[in-house]
Amino acid sequence: MSQTARAALLAAIPAQRPVLIAGPTASGKSALALAVAEQGGGVIVNADASQVYDCWRVISARPSAEEEAQAPHLLYGHLPQDAPYSTGDWLREVTQIIAQGQRPIIVGGTGLYFQALTEGLADIPQTPPTLRETGNALPLGELINALDPLTHSKIDLANRARVQRAWEVLTATGRGLAQWQSDTPPALLPLENCTAIALEVGRDWLAARIERRFDTMLAEGALEEVRIIEPQYDPSLPAHRAIGVPELVAHLRGEFTITQAREAAIIATRQYAKRQRTWIRSKMGAWQKLTLP
Repeated sequence: MSQTARAALLAAIPAQRPVLIAGPTASGKSALALAVAEQGGGVIVNADASQVYDCWRVISARPSAEEEAQAPHLLYGHLPQDAPYSTGDWLREVTQIIAQGQRPIIVGGTGLYFQALTEGLADIPQTPPTLRETGNALPLGELINALDPLTHSKIDLANRARVQRAWEVLTATGRGLAQWQSDTPPALLPLENCTAIALEVGRDWLAARIERRFDTMLAEGALEEVRIIEPQYDPSLPAHRAIGVPELVAHLRGEFTITQAREAAIIATRQYAKRQRTWIRSKMGAWQKLTLP
């Protein structure tokens, strides 16, 4: 985006209006959020599921300490690596932030967070941690077969995390996830009350940025960051599934060379970015699109 186009975009955003910025990984969302805050004020709120964990600054591409000093940043690195954290947890924290009266600039790449924010989220009871442990030990097929018919017809059966979540809800409450979702309350921030910007980027342009960014991560200490958690590495923990972490753990355990780990992490990041771009096209049709090269 040219400086002229950037200045025009920033000038068009009402000063006190909440701002939402979504886009694929490595597309420049955080820099845009910081520019919005510098132009019109506000607090930058994280909407990225990996950036909530305190063990990851480099590998999750959290804003640097210098960037955080330029504007208030919330929900970044505020959880320990083993803390359970759901879309509902995130929405409750954002609700508290908005209640304080500061203008939110909500930025990230986790589509479910934005969907819950702008469309509402069913108030589903928490399920016991022991139930999650039981679910972790069950094969995907067994979890799928246990689902109620309505949830079975609506859920992505290839997504183990979502299937297991649905199984946990049904087992704990006796009521299917789809039934809970049918009772969704009003949205916290409907789109008509926000300036909602979704970044649309060219595949090749983004692929090059992803590669450069991972090399920068390695240069800035990503491997050392992963080395600290490697003795406690648990692929069932959401924090430990952050892109780049499994690949670098494999290197530290002698399963990959550093070159192989780098290549695998870059491929995984590109695949994730493709899923994010698909989400934007299919779920964010009403958002203002900002096209980058």
